[in-house]
Amino acid sequence: MKLIIHGGFFSESATNQETKRAKQHALSEVAELAQQYLQDHNAVETVVYAISLLEDNALFNAGLGSQIQSDGKVRLSASLMDGKKQCFSGVINIEDVKNPIQVAEKLLSYDDRVLSGSGALAFARKNGFDFYDPIIPQRRTEYQEKINQQNRLGTVGCVVLDRFGDLAAGTSTGGKGFEIPCRVSDSATVAGNFANSFAAISCTGVGEDIVNAALAAKIVTRVTDGFKLSDACEKSFMEMKEFDGFAGVIGISKDGEIYHLDSHPNMVWASYDDKIYVFD
Repeated sequence: MKLIIHGGFFSESATNQETKRAKQHALSEVAELAQQYLQDHNAVETVVYAISLLEDNALFNAGLGSQIQSDGKVRLSASLMDGKKQCFSGVINIEDVKNPIQVAEKLLSYDDRVLSGSGALAFARKNGFDFYDPIIPQRRTEYQEKINQQNRLGTVGCVVLDRFGDLAAGTSTGGKGFEIPCRVSDSATVAGNFANSFAAISCTGVGEDIVNAALAAKIVTRVTDGFKLSDACEKSFMEMKEFDGFAGVIGISKDGEIYHLDSHPNMVWASYDDKIYVFD
């Protein structure tokens, strides 16, 4: 049983060591809690659990504390993929909910599994997800200042290999901040979040670059075709250099290989493989 999580890039904390340490501590704590949870739960359930904890932590740009779009509203996107069942679900630009990853989980059992905007919100309300305002004072201040350009690269994700050998991946984001209303990121697409029975990947970084590269799906496909996870990641990142793509990935293969890679060494992540590892 193994897992790895990420908290996006720490551009906000690059000049704030206290915030950086707080994010690293939070990731370590979530990784340990998720590992304990994994003992009695499957990969999908554990991914949802871990990402929900990250969404509830204002240090990260997902759920509580998400970035505000240019019209003053927070719109959240999240997705979930069950590698065993090859089933993907997600919500795009959903407003006024606490944990978009849990709405994505609810959608796994429906035929229509990716919803956006008002349709996603109506589905959430119908299924008991109450009103929740994720805006914190810091984000409101940043919005009023039209947002520092360097504070736009946060996302959270989790990849799990459970005791049954099944894989799952989940990703959640609050966007890049001050974007055109309803802009779609990579996080609720197979470019940013993908899993099958061979590997699972969650991405962070510039959504448009990740979509341009079809990054998560491409890496998983390469592992399916016989690549080692590390080689699949390295080759896919080499291809992104053609357009100076900015991204980070975390992943696990069916054989238990855990790997992470970023185009700029600024992604915060933690993994559990017999013990907790936390790195930046």
